[in-house]
Amino acid sequence: MQLIEISDLVVDHDPGTRERLPVRGADVVARLVAAGDRSGARIAAGLACDDDGNLDPLAVDRRLVAVHTELQRLSEELRLGDRIAELLRPLLAVIRAAGRTDGPLRVVDVGCGLGYLVRWLAASDALGPDADLVGVDFNAALVTEAGRLARAEGLPCRFVRGDAFALDEPATVYVSTGVLHHFRGDDLDAFFAAQATPGTAAFCHFDIAATGLAPIGAWVFHRARMRDPLGRHDGVMSARRAHDDETLLAAAAHADGLTPLVYEPRGRSNPFCTTLRPVIGVRPDLLPPLRAELGPGPSGRLVGRADTVGGTRQGASTGEGAR
Repeated sequence: MQLIEISDLVVDHDPGTRERLPVRGADVVARLVAAGDRSGARIAAGLACDDDGNLDPLAVDRRLVAVHTELQRLSEELRLGDRIAELLRPLLAVIRAAGRTDGPLRVVDVGCGLGYLVRWLAASDALGPDADLVGVDFNAALVTEAGRLARAEGLPCRFVRGDAFALDEPATVYVSTGVLHHFRGDDLDAFFAAQATPGTAAFCHFDIAATGLAPIGAWVFHRARMRDPLGRHDGVMSARRAHDDETLLAAAAHADGLTPLVYEPRGRSNPFCTTLRPVIGVRPDLLPPLRAELGPGPSGRLVGRADTVGGTRQGASTGEGAR
């Protein structure tokens, strides 16, 4: 069965003008049926359409905002902000020490959705007062809602609409959470290549770890915590679509001038706690001080292509060595 997320099918835009295009409900259903995903097709068949058979854009936006709101709860329970800050703090410390920028250190979250990570970083001041926090997403409804939430919370951050393959927002460090599995092949390569701008010192992208138990864990968690069938479907599909380490490292190598690494704990751990792990890229001159800043234990978690075996690290399929 071809692995497709419903949320990837229900919104379409003109790549040149970024204007929203109509999406026929029957076409979405047909795509899922052709992919052998009858469960997804039944969910898509329940989406509201207008008299012409096109999906109702307002209803679609409300549904996606609702699903992302549930995803925020998941991020809170997984302590996503803490996990990312664990890496970003030493990374920014090294960048500051190297004098990489004269102004604020800009951290840009690509595919930010409702902006949970950016808002968490702003609320906790986890990265220091000189960190300029920006969220970018192509979906106008999600960006609008992220900005509304930030204003209501009085947070020093901002959200803009942007294309992950043609980034308008320069960044010292690009980050993302749960975005990588949406891209395949050339698109995954292009995602990383777009971040190889002269001012970029590093990237840090968290996504689902491609372990054999990840889909089972995702099913259990989403059945227990997600009420929307679309969110449940796409959550499990996300785990099934997760990229292995070698695929991510090969794609990340397209960010010219940045050294790609995955960052994972070593040793045994509960496989059902295996969730997210990052692929990072740093300028080569920043890597030795970053290892020193992390310390001998955490520094050993940084793994390059030479350390991966057969597409995944040894032990990854059983959860060994995972978070």
